Amino acid sequence: MRFSSILRAMAPVVKQYDYLVIGGGSGGLASARRAAEFGVRAAVIEKGRWGGTCVNVGCVPKKIMFNTAMHAEFIHDHKDYGFDVEMKSFNWGQIKEKRDAYIRRLNGIYESNLNKSVVDQIIGHAQFTEDGNVEVNGQKYSAPHILVATGGRPVMAEIPGKEHAITSDGFFELEDLPKKVVVVGAGYIAVELAGIFNALGADTSICIRYDQVLRTFDEMLSSKVTEEIEKAGLKICRKTQVTKATKEADGTLTLDLNTGSKITDVNCLLWAIGRVPNSDKIGLDKVGVKMDSRGNVVVDEYQNTSRPGVYALGDVCGRALLTPVAIAAGRRLAHRLFDNKKDLKLDYNNIPTVVFSHPPIGTIGMTQAEAEKEYGADKIKVYRSTFTPMYYAMTETKVMCSMKLICLLPDEKVIGLHMLGQGCDEMLQGFSVAIKMGATKAQFDETVAIHPTSSEELVTMR
Repeated sequence: MRFSSILRAMAPVVKQYDYLVIGGGSGGLASARRAAEFGVRAAVIEKGRWGGTCVNVGCVPKKIMFNTAMHAEFIHDHKDYGFDVEMKSFNWGQIKEKRDAYIRRLNGIYESNLNKSVVDQIIGHAQFTEDGNVEVNGQKYSAPHILVATGGRPVMAEIPGKEHAITSDGFFELEDLPKKVVVVGAGYIAVELAGIFNALGADTSICIRYDQVLRTFDEMLSSKVTEEIEKAGLKICRKTQVTKATKEADGTLTLDLNTGSKITDVNCLLWAIGRVPNSDKIGLDKVGVKMDSRGNVVVDEYQNTSRPGVYALGDVCGRALLTPVAIAAGRRLAHRLFDNKKDLKLDYNNIPTVVFSHPPIGTIGMTQAEAEKEYGADKIKVYRSTFTPMYYAMTETKVMCSMKLICLLPDEKVIGLHMLGQGCDEMLQGFSVAIKMGATKAQFDETVAIHPTSSEELVTMR
């Protein structure tokens, strides 16, 4: 046998697939399973638990904790509705145990669904090789179509003592409710987690760089949610940054602030200052996949990267970091590649978003500032309503509901809808369909209201 033949015989066999997906989160799993429906031989590579961020350390366990916090808030209102009820204690460990068991069941369901769809599962860390293949645990895999759906991860500020802090991932590892918490950040993750801590009884502060939280949202939402969370007992430290964390002998933390003051006796310091894409450790540079300055994979409107045959979607692209967005983009990509739907792509306009703050936010479309910048203030008509939901007619505590419709003249097409209040998270989905279809204010007005509900305000504004 010739020497070259011996080398070829010794080389590991490259396993071939039609579709290779890197990342077992929502977008990657949805795309692989949809592709398999078209007879495609697909495989998903994942080094962690099935379901990615959303299932394991994101949307799902967060919503469970939001629901838990809502129970605590309702308990305070029970006496106003005639019930002799008080909260004697709260068992964080109990809900954590049940929540973790639920997540494990979901992990198993995802694995079962892959088996039902006949999608191969490859466990390990994926690395692109210079020949364009993907290597996992020493085994090479090849496919004409490779999807990068590796998601993102939370970041932590580079300060002395950062090792004493946690991120949103660490929130779901907590075994007990901390007595005193400091959350750093003004985005939706910071607001959601701080709200949960506060509602469940922790002494909670939130440190923000400016005067309001959620500053990228419509100004009404930003100002109103800042007002409401402060009324609920959250301590807002404005224009404040943590510059140092020192662990004391009793295990608590002392935090130095840029203002010159300190926060002492802190049991939990949580950073929620942003996320970065998981694009830095999979060898994308070896195959010429372009990334921007923040590490986001650059894609076109069809999820194509700069490398032919390599695609990317979801949080690793840095746009619309939402689970349903990744799922929708992944399924459309599968249809485009394997179902002859050559022009199918995700429309990233008018994506509805909910923030599980206290009270929750529902928002879709342009903010007022964006609309005025795009079309001019004279082309925009804004409708507003602020009221007390009927639920609070019986309660001593009052939490206002605020709603806003942003309309484009002359036909008053609704191009933005923003609301904050009890139930707004569930109201948004149906109205999103209307806005996606191009509904006008007149069509909202023509819809008969459902009474008595808070959502009727959206079809009766004047």
